[in-house]
Amino acid sequence: MNRLPIWIATWFGCGYFPYGPGTVGSLAAAVVAGLLWRYAVHPQLILLLLTAALFAPGVWASTRTARAFNRKDPGMVVVDEVLGQWVTLLGARHLSAGTLLAGFLLFRLFDIWKPPPVRQFEKLPEGWGIVADDIAAGIYAALILYIGGSFNLY
Repeated sequence: MNRLPIWIATWFGCGYFPYGPGTVGSLAAAVVAGLLWRYAVHPQLILLLLTAALFAPGVWASTRTARAFNRKDPGMVVVDEVLGQWVTLLGARHLSAGTLLAGFLLFRLFDIWKPPPVRQFEKLPEGWGIVADDIAAGIYAALILYIGGSFNLY
């Protein structure tokens, strides 16, 4: 198997972390977003473009990796957490340490809890199911992050 899908699926090795690889993938995504907010001219636009650009390769890499390891959703696949975390942070009205922390915690909450219909997205085939449930969890978290930002909670 080509190494490219595994590098994408594991988000350059974050998925190999022995404890909580999904949390590590989410944290790596939050760090990237934080750096964009700090140094980029239009950080939210860049984050949106990165999310859109990573979606199809993420689905492809997740599919290839799941097939290679003969598992429906291998724990080492964390590109879905990266995408879900970025979707969450797209809901931020502004970025600060508090917003990053809130976005991180909200995404992890919805990703683990999987309220309806998030869990149903896991039933999609292969990489689509791996990625779609995290995108859905990210949408929930983004809405809460946006509402909280509207009330200046962070």
